[in-house]
Amino acid sequence: MTTATQPRGRARTADHPVGDRFERVRRAVRWWPAPMLLVLFIVPYSALPLPGLLDGPIGSPGNLQLLALCLVFGGLATGYDLLLGRTGLLSFGHALYFAAGTYVTDIVMLEAGLPFAVSALLGLLAGVALSALLGAVSLRVGGIGFSMVTLAFAQAASILVQRDPGGVTGGEEGRAAPADRLPASLVGIEHTANLYWIALAYLVVVLAVVWWAVRSPTGRVWEGVKENERRVEVLGLRPYGFKLVAFVLAGTLAALGGIVYLLLTGGATPRTTTSDFTLSLLVMVVLGGSGTRWGPLAGGILYTWADQRLGDLAGSHAVASLPSVVRVPLSQPLFLLGALFVAVIYVLPGGVARLPARLRGTRPSPAAADHEEVLPA
Repeated sequence: MTTATQPRGRARTADHPVGDRFERVRRAVRWWPAPMLLVLFIVPYSALPLPGLLDGPIGSPGNLQLLALCLVFGGLATGYDLLLGRTGLLSFGHALYFAAGTYVTDIVMLEAGLPFAVSALLGLLAGVALSALLGAVSLRVGGIGFSMVTLAFAQAASILVQRDPGGVTGGEEGRAAPADRLPASLVGIEHTANLYWIALAYLVVVLAVVWWAVRSPTGRVWEGVKENERRVEVLGLRPYGFKLVAFVLAGTLAALGGIVYLLLTGGATPRTTTSDFTLSLLVMVVLGGSGTRWGPLAGGILYTWADQRLGDLAGSHAVASLPSVVRVPLSQPLFLLGALFVAVIYVLPGGVARLPARLRGTRPSPAAADHEEVLPA
């Protein structure tokens, strides 16, 4: 009796119709983003209720506002993962570029009286220039030093915004966007669907840019920098330049997200300049799965939804009627959000994006079952 391993290939697939069907299903599943995008596009036309997840029909203005915020922060977390998950750079100042897009656009409209389109372009350019300038300085150091430098820049900008120099930032109150400078189709509760579609378009742009960048030659160098920066240097490449490209690209996507956020919220607030805001992005990425294609997106959506809905739960009558020993912690939204985060990290190491792989690991696939066969001579 001798053993032989049957070779893989077309002949083998033809002999195993189950494996052939599994392969066809796997290829079909790869196209799931297309129907998902179509579903997201028609959400404003839907009156379907989702009890427990949303209040009232999906297409109501309040729910569209929440879903639009989820899409914006899903895209923002995906862009931030270019630094953390793709290049291995832990930045604590990413909120600065998001705030630059928001504040510069708003200030230009208010102070210079320019229309929204021109102001948004200047806000985007400000985000690009700021990320290039601060990135060139921050990336001169590595490791924890890089994180501390980005944190210092973010804290300085946050203090500057709250001190309200010249009365242009509005201090702790922020500044409302001028309705007369915004397109009429983006002002008013009756146009919430248009804002939702803008948020969806932003998410699509971020996903497309990140997908292209990660699969480009530069993206492969980012992966090498994350794994072993010294080895990249030995190959004759200069990691500094590649890291700066990742830094500027992530900052540009954040500034674009800040402009969309300005439209959704109707103003600029100092909360977007704080390091806590960047820490929220870090939680989103870790929650969803750093370094994965869909993980940061899922983490951003889940975190934003939970942040809004758990706040409603904390202030509900059901929680208020509980004994004080239970009511006090449950009345704190951050406590609920932190408990949810810890639970997900323990149950799903690697983030929500690892859930499908863990589920597949619990049952053998036809391809795995046919991996190797023992045949008689």
